[in-house]
Amino acid sequence: MKPQRTRRFTKVFSRIFLSEPSWILWLKICLALPLTIALANTVACTKGTSADATASPATNPESPAATPGPPAAAPTDNAPLPHIDSKRAFQYTREVTAFGPRYMGSENHKKLERYILDHLKGDQVEDDAFTADTVEGKFPVRNILVKFPGTKDGIIVILGHYDTVYPLRNSGFVGANDGGSSTAILLEFANQLRGDPNKPKPGLSGTPGKKRDGYSVWLVWTDGEEAVRKWSDTDSLYGARHLAEKWEKDGTLKKIKALMVMDMIGDADLNIDRNTNGAPWLLDLIYAAAERLGYQSHFYARQGPIEDDHIPFVKRGVPCADVIDLDYGYNNVFWHSPQDTMDKLSPKSLEIVGDTILETIHMLDQR
Repeated sequence: MKPQRTRRFTKVFSRIFLSEPSWILWLKICLALPLTIALANTVACTKGTSADATASPATNPESPAATPGPPAAAPTDNAPLPHIDSKRAFQYTREVTAFGPRYMGSENHKKLERYILDHLKGDQVEDDAFTADTVEGKFPVRNILVKFPGTKDGIIVILGHYDTVYPLRNSGFVGANDGGSSTAILLEFANQLRGDPNKPKPGLSGTPGKKRDGYSVWLVWTDGEEAVRKWSDTDSLYGARHLAEKWEKDGTLKKIKALMVMDMIGDADLNIDRNTNGAPWLLDLIYAAAERLGYQSHFYARQGPIEDDHIPFVKRGVPCADVIDLDYGYNNVFWHSPQDTMDKLSPKSLEIVGDTILETIHMLDQR
C-alpha cells in the first residue's frame, strides 16, 4: 500500500517540475508538503490499528478469552433460562437420606431402588443388573436408566450414584450429600425432561410422550460407585465400569456426545471443582452455562484430577465432565463421615447445579 502511494506522489511532482516557472513551482511545493505529510501519517495510523485488531486476545491474560467460555463462533442465545424446582429436589434429597445407609445388598438399598422406580412410572426405564465379585464377596448391583428420546442423532448421558459407603455401614453414615444429592437431582432432571403440557419448557422437553427437540437424554442412577473396602481400580465404580463395557460392546459409546456426572452437589457452601479428568471443551461449556445464569462464582475456584463414575468412560474416549464439590466442610471434614447430614445442604446449591446442567444440555443441543 505504501509503495503505491509513493509512486503517485512522484508522478505529481514530475509534472510540476516540467511545466511550471520556478516561482510557481516553489509555491506549489509549499502548498503540497502539508498534504504529503498528512497522507503519510494516515498510512502509519492505519497499519497500527490493523496490527492491534489482529493481535490474539490470548496474549492478554486479563482478556475475556482467557477464561472458560463458549466457542467464539457460538451464536447469540436468547432462549429462556431453565429453572428446576429446587424445593422439590431438596425434598427428594431429604426422603432419600431418610432411608438411612443404602449400601449394596442392604434392605435400604432395595427400598431406594423402588423409590426411584416409583418416580419413573410411565417413562422409558431400563435396568443394567449384574452380580459384582468384590473383595468382600458377591453383591447385587443395579444401574437404573431412564431415556428421553430426541430428534437429533446422539445421546447426552447424566450419571449420579445412589449407593452409600459400605465400610461406613455401621457408623451412622446416611450420605445426604454423597449419594443423596446425586440421586435427587436426577429425579428432578427427569421431571424437567419429561415435560408438562401445561408448562412447556423450550429446548428441554415439550409434550410428554413426544421426542424432545435436541439430542436424546439418558439419566443413569449408577450403583456400586463406592469401594467396599479401599478405593482402587478394581474396588470402586462397579456399576459405571459394567455399563461402560456394555455400551462399548453394543455401540452405544459411539453415539454419546457428552457424559456428565453429578456427585456431592448439595453442599450449602457450593464450590464445584474443575475436575481435569475430563474433556476441556465440555468443562468450558458447563462454565459458560453457569456464566449465562450468573452462577460462575460457584465453579472452578479449584482444579485437579478426581476419580469418579466418569473414569471408565473417559478411558474409552467419551467426552466427560464430573460435576463435584470435593471440599465438604472445613478441610473436607464432612466427606465420608456421619456428619454428612441434611443440615449441611441447601436447596440453592441444587438449584445452581440443576439450572447449569439444564442450560448445558440446551447448549449441547445447539452445537
